[in-house]
Parts: sequence; structure tokens; C-alpha cells
Amino acid sequence: MQSIYWVLTWACHRKCAHCYDDRFRPYVRDALTNVVAEGQRTYKDVLANLPDDLTWYNPETKMREKTLMILAGGELLIDGVREELFYPALDAIQARYGDAAPLLSIQTTGDVLTPEILDTCLAKGITSISIASIDDYHSGMKGDRKFIFMEKIREMMASRGVQEVSLGGEKDERLKGPKQDIKAAPGAPTFLFFGAQPDLWIGELWPRGRAFANGLSEASYETNFCERWSGAKNFLHIGEAGSEISIEPNGNIFPCCLKTKSPLGSLAEERLEDIMSSVASLPAIQALNAGDPESMGLDQGWDRAFFRSQSTVKDGKGREVSNMCLGCDSFFDIKLSAQLRELRAERLAKKLSRKRGVDHFNRVRRAVNLHKRPHPRPL
Repeated sequence: MQSIYWVLTWACHRKCAHCYDDRFRPYVRDALTNVVAEGQRTYKDVLANLPDDLTWYNPETKMREKTLMILAGGELLIDGVREELFYPALDAIQARYGDAAPLLSIQTTGDVLTPEILDTCLAKGITSISIASIDDYHSGMKGDRKFIFMEKIREMMASRGVQEVSLGGEKDERLKGPKQDIKAAPGAPTFLFFGAQPDLWIGELWPRGRAFANGLSEASYETNFCERWSGAKNFLHIGEAGSEISIEPNGNIFPCCLKTKSPLGSLAEERLEDIMSSVASLPAIQALNAGDPESMGLDQGWDRAFFRSQSTVKDGKGREVSNMCLGCDSFFDIKLSAQLRELRAERLAKKLSRKRGVDHFNRVRRAVNLHKRPHPRPL
């Protein structure tokens, strides 16, 4: 994969109005323990079921490059998550892949980042840090306050030799680093700022979660998130440019960061290659892989006009909103979710059958070896 976006936990210290999933919120006491435990139970299985080779072929450099693994929440750096889940997951990644480990990135709001936490992240292999709170939706960031915060982060990063890079497209000079014309030194850790505003992220908020419930999404039908980076386009092409998947804390995987209505499968149960090769047989999945969700039901009587008619709903403000993501949701509800469940059941049945065959073979082999064992000689 070129990129893996792995949400380790729903726990967050914020409940932002524009969030794409309402499960990201503060949890306290037993609720925090339980929500973090979801990620604790699965992260080792997820790692075991990811490909052994986490690289992708870059057609520009004509070389294989390491996968970028983006670790996110919620907020991974808060108390109750950092030591209990995030650091152990980093250690497990290094144990699984060693020198072949993917490039590791963390997404954080940045307001809980300290020099000590930064030191630990860098020591455990983090190579890039995304400060993802530079917008008016995050508490304490409205107006000029975000720029004061950015300068504090820049001072902290400079003290550790972490160099600033840019997503590009910033209109406000204050959003740009002081040395944006200088590329980061090869191998040096980097950081960048982004947020939910037009010149730091997608201009339209995703039609998901609290953003949709609060009537904040301005995405239109012409906004095809599927063909953008972090959309579904090319997700099936493991090892090639543009391939990315999204993973939830329980191991469920999705072809895009926006997440389809149902998962493709779970890395807590199966290897990624097995899931991908199975779902690739469905024309609707091929349509998503092509970045063309409007065509996902053509083989089942959903022409493009009908798909569009199924792509309009009312948001939390009562506005009629039309978007291809909503049409994709409709198709999943009516058609595709059931097909994915059937494929998953078939894969798991075959897996169980193979396991029973292996267990039977091992029992027979142990019995034969026991029979061949020489009897003890009498004294």
C-alpha cells in the first residue's frame, strides 16, 4: 500500500462539531478503559494480517518506497491512550517489521503534545507529525489564536530538529513555515499543519458524522471524494501508487477515509490480501476502485440517473444535500452490504475448514510420533 490510515481508538479529548464520526469524543473512567481496550484487543492481529511487504512502486522514481502508516484517533497522546495503546502499538510495529517497518506518521491536535512526548514519539520511530487542528472548529483555535498556537509548535519542533513541510495551497502567509522554500533534509523527521479550512484541507467537509448532523457539509454532487487522495480510487492495487485503506479500532477495513456504510472485512480475522482479492470480484467494488461510485450499480439496474436520485437526503439542519457518498451509502444499504457479508462468511468458513484440516493432521502426526517413540528400557 502507498498509505494506511489506522484509527487506533475513538477516544478524544474533544467533541468537535465538524468531526466525521460521532464516536470520536471524550470518554471517562470505565468508558475510557473500555473504548481503549477495543484497540488493545486487536492491534496485534491487525499487524499480523497486514502484508509482510509494506512497500509500493513509485512510477516517478521507478523504485519501491516504504508505505506511509498514519496512526490516528481520536487523540493518541492523551492520558489513558498514550501509554496504554499508542506506545505499545509503535513497539509492536517495530517488532513485526524491524528495518522494513513502514514510515510512521501520527495525526494529533497538537495541544497535548509536550517536548517529552515528542521525544518518545521520535525514539519509537515516528517520522512525521500532522497537527490537524488549524481551523475555527477546534476549541481555542478560532481567529488569530491558531497562529499563536502554531508558533509554539514551531518552537517545540525546532528544539528537536523536526522540520516543517507543507501540504501546499496556503493563501494566508501566516500558515506557511518560515522556510517553506527549503526541502527537509533526507531522513529528517518532519511536521505539518492542516485543518478543516479551504487552504489547509478539503474545502468541503465530508458528509459524515457530526459535520453532517450539524449541517456543516458543503459538498455537492459534483464533489467526488472517491477520486481524491484518501478516497477509494486505486485502493485495490496493493503495492502500487494511490493504494490506501482505512482501519478502525476493531480491525474493520474500508476503501476510503470517509468510510463506506459497511466494512470490507476485518484484519482482526483475516489477512488483507485475502479480503481484497475476495471483494475485488464485485463490480461495485471495482467501480469504487476506479473512483467512479456513480457506476457501482450498473450491473444491478442502478444506472447513473437512478444512482443520483438515491444520493439526496436531508442533513441535521433539514437541508436537502446531494453527494455521491450518500448515493454510495444507499447502494450499500440496499445491495452491497449483504453481498460483503456473504463473501466474509464464505472466507471465514474456508478458513475454519483449513484450520480443522491442519489440526487433524497435527493430531495424527503426534499420535504417529508417540507410537514410534522407543519404550523405556527396564533397569
